[in-house]
Formats: sequence, structure tokens, C-alpha cells
Amino acid sequence: MKRIFLAAALLAGLQGCAIKAPMPADEQQPTLTPRTSTYVDLLQLPEPRGRLVAAVYGFRDQTGQYKPNPASSFSTAVTQGAASMLVDAMQASGWFIVLEREGLQNVLTERKIIRASQAKPDVAPNIASDLPSLMAANLIMEGAIVAYDTNIRSGGLGARYLGIGASQEYRVDQVTVNLRAVDVRSGQVLANVMTSKTIYSNGISANVYKFIEFKELLEAEAGYTTNEPAQLCVLAAIESAVGHLIAQGIERRLWQPAEGIALEQTSLGKFLTAEPLPPPTADEDAT
Repeated sequence: MKRIFLAAALLAGLQGCAIKAPMPADEQQPTLTPRTSTYVDLLQLPEPRGRLVAAVYGFRDQTGQYKPNPASSFSTAVTQGAASMLVDAMQASGWFIVLEREGLQNVLTERKIIRASQAKPDVAPNIASDLPSLMAANLIMEGAIVAYDTNIRSGGLGARYLGIGASQEYRVDQVTVNLRAVDVRSGQVLANVMTSKTIYSNGISANVYKFIEFKELLEAEAGYTTNEPAQLCVLAAIESAVGHLIAQGIERRLWQPAEGIALEQTSLGKFLTAEPLPPPTADEDAT
């Protein structure tokens, strides 16, 4: 019995060293989506000289990847809501006026309903005034999730002594997104960036497999696995792409930050590949 208790204590000690997070409760209250450091960097970008009017028609999944069996042979490996993530990242940056285009048909239908209601007596106060024209975009933000590579790196370590052991394994996946800004008037691609984000999976286990007495076998096992949410990694990659796209436009003088801002006190330096160009002269502004 002493050896049984000793083995159980060793297993508990190994597991206590390995598991850092307690088991979650059965019921959890809804919370806001956790954000990564890329979101904070977007919030800390310098203010623009003038906000860019941009439209997002979609952000497709071009990976062609599906979840491995036995999970599902029909579910995709990455989120299909990347367009909503892109709109969120653009608004968080403060550089864009984002126009609704993915649900444009819904907007047009609602405007028809308003016009039909205005032709009747006793019009509701909220729709009494004439509808203004829809805003036109100067830029179209195009892009897609272009790659999802699984098991690009894996490994682990473990140790066992007298039937008592512990092990840890990990796996690394990677998602890549492309984002480009297209001039509506000319169709020219003004800026184009590609960003990648790794996705980590980690598993830790501890076990005991030992004969205590003749024909008396003690066997115990415990462990847990954590998988970094793929949709949060896609969101982080999109947020990074928006930041790099803004920085690339500043480098090429496509758009400029507001005057009188100390750029070194912002997060712009994290996205720049070179030193920012000086502000354009009056002659350059005129052209």
C-alpha cells in the first residue's frame, strides 16, 4: 500500500508540474473575443491626414483545406467569416471609412421599403426625410486566406523511470493571408501585403505503469491538450496585414499621417520596412 500511495503521489506531482491551468467550469458566461497584440498595435497607429473611403466585398478562403478526419471531411480548416474580421480590423485602425458591400443587397432592399413607406400617409419620423445617395468608395480592399499549412513543425520530450513518466508534445501549423488595396478609378493595385501567423498545439501527459506486487499492476494516466484557436490566428494575421498595408502606403506616399504627430510614439515603426519618407512638399500635393 505504501508503494501504491508513493506512485500516486509521484503521478500527482508530475501532473501538478505539467498542468498550469485548472479545468474550466461547465458553464461560462459569454465574453468579448480576446484580442492579440496586433489589435493593440492597430489602436496605436497615428491618425491619418484624411480617412480613406474603402469597400470590402469579401475575403475568401482559397486554402482548399478541410479539417482532418475523424473531425469532419466537410468542415473547412479556416473560418469563412474573414470579411467580417477585415472590416473590424480596418475600423480599429482609424484609417478607413468602411462601406457595407457584402450585404449590399440587404441595404438596397431596405431603401426600397423606406421609399415605399414614404409614399403613404402618416410616415414614421425616422424615415420622413429623403434618402441620401449611397457613398462611393475610392478603394476596394481585396484579399483572401491563401494558405493553411499543417504540421510544419512537431516534436516533444519525455522521461520515464521505473514505470513512472511524463511527456510533452507540440505541433505547429501556419496560416497566410493576402491583402491588397485597389484604386477604383484605375483598377491599379496600390499596395499589397502578405502576412503569416503560426498556430500552436500542445499536449502534456503523465502516467504510471508499474507492478506493485505479483499480479498486481498499477496503471494511471492524466493529461491535457491545448490548441490555439485558428480563427484568432486568422484575425491576428488580418490585423497585421492591415497595419502593414497602411505603413506601405505611407512609404509610397499614397496616404499620409496627420501633421504634428510624433511617429516614434506610435506603433507605426512595427509595420514599416524602411524609414518613413518626409511629408510631401506643396508641389507634390498639387500634383
